[in-house]
Amino acid sequence: MGGQLPFWLSIGILSVIQGALVAVPAPWPWAEGRLRRFRSGWWAFLPLASLVGVAYGLTRVADAPQGLTYLALVAVPVLAAVALGWSMRGARPVLAAAVVPLFAVAWAEPSGLSGEAAALALTALSCVSLGVILVGLAPAGVVKLGIVAMAAVDVALVVNDQLQRPNSVLGAAHPVAQLPRLQSVVFGTALMGYGDLFVAGLAGALLARNRRLQNRAALLVIVLAVAGDLAFFRVTEFPATVPVAVAVVVVEIWTRRGSPTAGAVEAPEAANRERGLSAGSGR
Repeated sequence: MGGQLPFWLSIGILSVIQGALVAVPAPWPWAEGRLRRFRSGWWAFLPLASLVGVAYGLTRVADAPQGLTYLALVAVPVLAAVALGWSMRGARPVLAAAVVPLFAVAWAEPSGLSGEAAALALTALSCVSLGVILVGLAPAGVVKLGIVAMAAVDVALVVNDQLQRPNSVLGAAHPVAQLPRLQSVVFGTALMGYGDLFVAGLAGALLARNRRLQNRAALLVIVLAVAGDLAFFRVTEFPATVPVAVAVVVVEIWTRRGSPTAGAVEAPEAANRERGLSAGSGR
């Protein structure tokens, strides 16, 4: 059973996966071309809005937890298939079919490590696609501000103990027939919110055009997240969005100080605009 895994190992694995998720998104010109007409800076604050909605809406709207459960049940596998087929590094259309056995394992063993691992894979992969899509919808600079704002609000909510109850309510909600609960991540004895993985996928999508910088950011998130896990010796909650936000800020400082990789994140997008990137261009 998943609960037999020690907490320190459970949360450590989730932290490593969160950091590794930064390295997974790939540039996806098709999405950039198709979504260009819908671009707006307001999209960048969707992660923040979702966090605030969870904190203040789940315990006030009776059907909200169940609604999010069914939304995740439908959207997560679809977005995971998009990641395996198109929006992640190494993606191939044929790989999208892997969602079916992952979902089957998550359904068959909901309380076992194998089922929890399968559900975690689906959820993490969905965050890749969601991050790539959001980067296609909003300017990069505003997305960075959105990530930092989300982390700041996350800290405030945790400090004021306003997330524990909503997270418990969301984690307890489940669809009929013991179908997988994909609205949050449970692995072993640790719990991580969907937004904590989403923000990692979003940061990775921001840096996807510079592979070296993306990998460095992923490593930094792993180090910061694992270090943050030490806080659990004193507290019961830790704002897991913070390591990602700190990594985004550090990368921004690196690029602005004239790192060898400076400017490489934004430059390709500008070059594509100059060449008139078409919606049907390849990966």
